Formats: sequence, C-alpha cells, structure tokens
Amino acid sequence: MSDHFDGPRMLAEPVIDITDLYAFPSPETGRLVLVMNVFPFAGNSAFFSDGAIYKFRIRRAHIAYTGQKPAFDVDHQEFDFTFTFAAPTKENGSDQFVQQGTCTTPTGDTVSFQVHAPEGTQSPGLRMFAGLRLDPFFADVTWVLRTTKHHQVASSSGEDFINGANVLSIVVELEVATLLGIPDHSLFAIVAETWTAGKLPMRLARLGRPEIKNFTMSIPRADRVNQDLEIRDLYNQEDAFNLAPPYLSAYRARLNANLADWDQCDGKTDWQLDKEGNHPLTDLLLADFLIVDVSKPFSETSYFEIEQSMLKGIVHQTCGGRSLNDDIVDTMFTLYINAGNGDRISDGIDQAFKRANYQFPYLQAPNPTPPALPNFDRLAQILAEP
Repeated sequence: MSDHFDGPRMLAEPVIDITDLYAFPSPETGRLVLVMNVFPFAGNSAFFSDGAIYKFRIRRAHIAYTGQKPAFDVDHQEFDFTFTFAAPTKENGSDQFVQQGTCTTPTGDTVSFQVHAPEGTQSPGLRMFAGLRLDPFFADVTWVLRTTKHHQVASSSGEDFINGANVLSIVVELEVATLLGIPDHSLFAIVAETWTAGKLPMRLARLGRPEIKNFTMSIPRADRVNQDLEIRDLYNQEDAFNLAPPYLSAYRARLNANLADWDQCDGKTDWQLDKEGNHPLTDLLLADFLIVDVSKPFSETSYFEIEQSMLKGIVHQTCGGRSLNDDIVDTMFTLYINAGNGDRISDGIDQAFKRANYQFPYLQAPNPTPPALPNFDRLAQILAEP
C-alpha cells in the first residue's frame, strides 16, 4: 500500500510516516509540483509533528546508461525545501487548535504559513499548502498478498484498502528557474524525507519511488539470505543518493529474490538474471528517487516511463515522475510480472475514492467521515491461508 505503515517504526509513529511522494509539471509552464503525504489514516484533528522536519530534496539528474543496465548520474548539488511546524495552539479564546509552519527554500528564504489554510500561501516563485487532504492512493492490498502467496495473479476483491482515508499533505508548486536557478535543465531526482528536529538530527523515513519498501521489499519469503530481517526500518534511514555499504548487499539480495519471485506469477520467466543472480531492475530500483522531466508533457500515466524507455534504449516521451491519479500498482506489477510482454496486470482498482483535480492544491478536500485504521488482522489471515 504505497509507503503506508512501512515498518515497525512507522506503525509506532505514524505522524512521521511518509505514505506517498508525487512530482509532476504544473499546468503553468516552467513550474513543478511536489506532494508529500504523511500520517496514514489521519483523523480530523491531525496536525504535523512539532518534533519533526519534513523535507523535499531535489538534485539534477542525467541519463548515464540505457539498455540492460540503465542508470542515472545525479549531481551533488542539492535544492531542499524544508518544513517545520510549531505545536498547535488555541488562539483568541477559541476552542479550535491552529498550527503555524515555516518553509525554508533552496535560496535560504523562509515563508510562514498556517496549516489547513484552504488556499495555501504564496511568495515569489512559490505556492504551498499544508494540511489535511483525501488520500489519493488506491490499491487492492488483498490482491497483492494473494498473488504473492500463491505465485499466480489473483482475482481482485474489488476492495480499495485506502478507500476514503485522509492524510496530512505538503504541496509545493515552484518556478524551476526562479527557485532552482537552472532554467536550462529539466531532469530532476526527488526524494521526500522526515527527520528528528533538534541538535541530533536523524533520518526517520524517506521515499522516492512508491511500493519499494512495502510490496517490493517487505515479504521476505523468497529471500534466502536475510529471511528473518525486517529490512524496511534500515532502508528508511538510508540516504537515497548515497546508500551506505554495510546493508547494501542485504537490500540487493531482497530485491533480487523478490523481483525474481514476482516474475514467476504468470508461469513464465520474462527477466533474465545475470551470472551473479542480479535482476535487471535491482540497481535501477536501488536508485530510489522519483525522476521527473519538466520539459516533457504532463501525463496521468507516466510513472516509470522514463526508466522503461531507458531499458528499451529509446527516448522517453513523457514527464515521468508520478501524478496523483496514476495507477502505479498496475504499472509496477505489469513490469515485475511480465516485463510488458503481455496483457496489463491489474489489481482491479483503477482510481481513488475521489480523483485528484488539476487546480492547486490538487488533492481533494478531506473526507469528513474517514474510516478507522485498517484491519491488519485480516491481512495476516490472508497470509495464513493455505
């Protein structure tokens, strides 16, 4: 379920749990939209943590290799949008709590704003929003679990596991030339992170591509090297642009095993491992950041199009990145299971409770009667089925 509840730490502290990252060109030319969602199944009284830092990291990217071993080169120079929040307070004798936030831009400027302000806040070259929104993610999680467990594509239950849930959203719409100062470059690598605030900062969660930690890495059955290792909290602490050597072999082993396992769910092999047992997608997925090209046209179905074009050795045609309505679950499992050499694989859920729109802040207003937490016991029962 994208990055919702992606490990024990996130279950314990959901307010710093990044559920999704989106990046796509704005309807206004030369502008880029970034969306970070946190706090899965947030209640109507939810606020951001005053003990955490929420951050977008942006770097220039370049296509280094195409074909069987596609790869990106990413610059060291970084452009960050950093968000901090004060503790919620009651103002002017009201019983309603309000929360103030501050955004620090790549130029070092700071912009103050109020959480939940419907129109957001504007400053030169920048528009932002922070507050409760309807979760745009959608997936039949039971389909994923049954497909994994039985090694064959399951029938859809027709149930969207996230249906009607809310999240806390941070939305940034920026002028690339003004705030990044690089008008002639269009390909960017983007990561969302949460950190502890204070004198000893620690990365708590990070997200680039969707469903890497959950659907791709979480189930250890096929991993003969690290079968007993809960790998996701370790992976969350890594720098997406500079993975540390100590656990790199563990991440690679988990991806190699699980990707090969997914490949067999249609009864045939579409991905050939190399002589060391490495899957062709492993290193590409370990470069775990969203890639977006702001010079290309927006598309609702552009997730991973840049990377798939690299695999084919052709020039990409869309912006890549990830739009709010993109059915990334179908795209991802079609890639994993048949490499695009057959019919599109589908979990049967094609859109969210309400589709996101094309006007700032893009996500739908929150559901006034959101569901309670999901039934994790039911998911455990599915995994225990014969």
